[in-house]
Amino acid sequence: MNWDQRFSKGFTYGTAPNDFLVAITDKIPRGRILSLAEGEGRNAVYLASLGYDVTAVDASAIALRKAVKLAEERNVRISVELADLAHFHISTGEWDGILSCYCHLPSAIRIPLHSSIIRGLKRGGAFILEGFSKEQLGYDTGGPKDADMLLSLDELRLELDGLDFIHAVQMERDVREGNGHTGVASVVQIAGIKPGR
Repeated sequence: MNWDQRFSKGFTYGTAPNDFLVAITDKIPRGRILSLAEGEGRNAVYLASLGYDVTAVDASAIALRKAVKLAEERNVRISVELADLAHFHISTGEWDGILSCYCHLPSAIRIPLHSSIIRGLKRGGAFILEGFSKEQLGYDTGGPKDADMLLSLDELRLELDGLDFIHAVQMERDVREGNGHTGVASVVQIAGIKPGR
């Protein structure tokens, strides 16, 4: 998929933050946040508006330019980094929170990335994830059509072993995020905390 092309007009997923992120924000410690596959900035700008120090990572230069512009319009600052997550290095023990919102990757990339996420969190840091479940293949409301890129709660529990889950569910919910996510969908939500302080 050519993400630059997809992000070249309008805001594909809108400018409002993800509903689950908003509901769970109070579980994310204040400090440095890494937002993976951030896209056009909706979640990074929201967190920055609350005082978090946010770095947004995406493979689309067009999306990141839009993210910076959105931040300027909302009078906040975010850092951006253009990177392919297959090769992105997450520094150990650096982050108070890491966000993965509809970041769908092949399992060969996702599994080592999730290990890096756990290492990258500070003790007490939070990992927040929402994405489409494998059952999303039966819906026509967004997401990849490749089952390997969709999520399973059981697989995520294994991939994220080392976190204490405060929220881990698969559910059906109405997802309305721009034109990209438009209707009832099957999603997986995770909020995990790295043990210790």
